[in-house]
Amino acid sequence: MKKSRTTITEIAKELGVSPSTVSRALNNHPAISDKTRKAVVKLAQKLNYQPNLLALSLLKKKTNTIGVIVPEITSHFFSSVINGIQDMVNPLGVNMIIGQSNESYEEEKNIVQTFASIRVDGFLISPSTQTKTFDHIEMLVNNNIPLVIFDRDCEGIEIDKVFVDEYNGAFQAVEYLIQSGCKRIAHIAGSLTLSTARHRMKAYKDALLKHNLPINEEYIIQSDGFTPEYGIEPTKSLLALSNPPDAIFAINDGVAIGAMHVIKEAGITIPDEISVIGFDDDPYSCYFKPSLSTVWQPTYEMGMLSARILMKRINNNNDLTKIRVESLFPELIVRGSSK
Repeated sequence: MKKSRTTITEIAKELGVSPSTVSRALNNHPAISDKTRKAVVKLAQKLNYQPNLLALSLLKKKTNTIGVIVPEITSHFFSSVINGIQDMVNPLGVNMIIGQSNESYEEEKNIVQTFASIRVDGFLISPSTQTKTFDHIEMLVNNNIPLVIFDRDCEGIEIDKVFVDEYNGAFQAVEYLIQSGCKRIAHIAGSLTLSTARHRMKAYKDALLKHNLPINEEYIIQSDGFTPEYGIEPTKSLLALSNPPDAIFAINDGVAIGAMHVIKEAGITIPDEISVIGFDDDPYSCYFKPSLSTVWQPTYEMGMLSARILMKRINNNNDLTKIRVESLFPELIVRGSSK
């Protein structure tokens, strides 16, 4: 038969003291004599006593745990953000649990409810592609649970947010293509339910207008995902046009690499006949031939800053009136795939 865990009551009974005396001794309460404290600690070690962390967290109204919810954890983008969060909270003795929504609103909502039920101290959330309503986010706000949204916006909700300036990064990329001589620039866009995709789309169009280039709707194709396979069919469609583009600005590096594969299979040279620029600066981007031009995002810093803002909220019992909305600056990285 499996032995049950030793309790404070059992220690108290063996020593002939009250359970409250044992509890105070284990927590170094000044009202407990040194002799009693040593006796309690010695017996607790002998019996391999382990404190009930759940009970302690309920008593202290704090679990020293935060919930992090991301669309997926396998990409360099979100793994880098998570590293930033971890490096911020670990030295503070705070743990994190990670939920992956798989770009599903329902899954994201379920994870929020699960994390809330185990009383995490606060949330860091990057919403899914399918998240169009924010009732689960509003539930956290209405219950005064500390929360920071990062990367993707929940528009209309007044809470702390940390972003990268997507518009600026995309504008840099498209303007560079124009200045390098490209005139027929296509955009393989992301789902426009995402604030990030909308900002990149607006920057693409604004850069064309600034330089008096027409916006050709034939050159704008929406991708359904972010991995290389989602760049294949859009690129085939673009190359099949009677007047195909001389440049492609892709929603991210994965889609850009899929586009480059199709272009090379068609016998078209990069960047002499067509330039390609991605977004994110994934580590593998520089190892392709030609290496991929892209927009670097400070993802690690976004994780660090999001966690720092959340911890400030938690440590002040969420009693901070001023909402923080921070925007980090991206940088264009020019490599071999663009002229």
